[in-house]
Amino acid sequence: MATLTVPPVLSSPRQDAIDLYKAFKGFGCDSAKVVSILAHRDAAQRALIQQEYRAMYSQELIERLSSELSGNLKKAMLLWIHDPAARDATVLRQALSGDVIDLRGATEVICSRTPSQIQTIKQIYHARFRTYLEHDINYQASGDHQKLLLAYITRPRYEGPEVDHAMVTHDAKHLYKAGEKRFGTDENTFIHVFSERSSAHLAAVARSYHQAYDNSLEKAVKGETSGLFEFALLTILRCAENPGKYFAKALRKAMKGLGTNDTALIRVVVTRAEIDMQYIKAEYHKKYHKQLSEAIHSETSAHYRTFLLALVGPNH
Repeated sequence: MATLTVPPVLSSPRQDAIDLYKAFKGFGCDSAKVVSILAHRDAAQRALIQQEYRAMYSQELIERLSSELSGNLKKAMLLWIHDPAARDATVLRQALSGDVIDLRGATEVICSRTPSQIQTIKQIYHARFRTYLEHDINYQASGDHQKLLLAYITRPRYEGPEVDHAMVTHDAKHLYKAGEKRFGTDENTFIHVFSERSSAHLAAVARSYHQAYDNSLEKAVKGETSGLFEFALLTILRCAENPGKYFAKALRKAMKGLGTNDTALIRVVVTRAEIDMQYIKAEYHKKYHKQLSEAIHSETSAHYRTFLLALVGPNH
């Protein structure tokens, strides 16, 4: 469930474009006004506002936002302005070709998306950046991590809830034989099962594994693999079992300890606000006994804070 709150009576996209133009005019930008408009418009409305802005002022709204805003607010807003698939493509391109290569961030996005979402992201990635997502992964990632990501974005996977129980038992056994039962690890078996099976199937494999071998599949992955390969497998597995819990944990990690990982915080809040932030908030509260909005409030400031809190929505 999304947490985006859209006003019951909306101004027209044309009026929003005029109000944004006014907010940019003069000395300094009225960031509060920009946030108050764009943080309360869904993907379709934001697309219409961009069309109106382009038609009226012969300029891209995204370019104007880029020149008027700064810091973390700018980072977050420039991602938010897109629809979810274009946003994911942009996050991946930044992670795989920016000044700082962020393979962890790219892995999180890829391994938490459905096959149909990945297909759309790949198309947009190629159309916008004139290169293939596979090419950038090939260039930046390596070893088993690279193999898993490439398999995950190219192999077709079933997305429905039905599960073949004989196949589940078979996969659990194969993973046990490929990992805990032997000396060393057969990484290819892990890549094969994790990249070709549906989320419902993987969640069932995890249950079957636990019953049969008295150990969790998650612990087996942690014991048998390491680094980014381990992180990718765990992301796939945790998102198959409970995506809300996975992202609650990712948010906690971004805000825990000294300093905040704003890139990770922005990525999760902005990419999940229109999808399942309601579940993430519930999981966050359940696990850490604190409202997500309180945590964000204490780690951020100014218009950046206002923007993220608007996307996360009120506590119910």
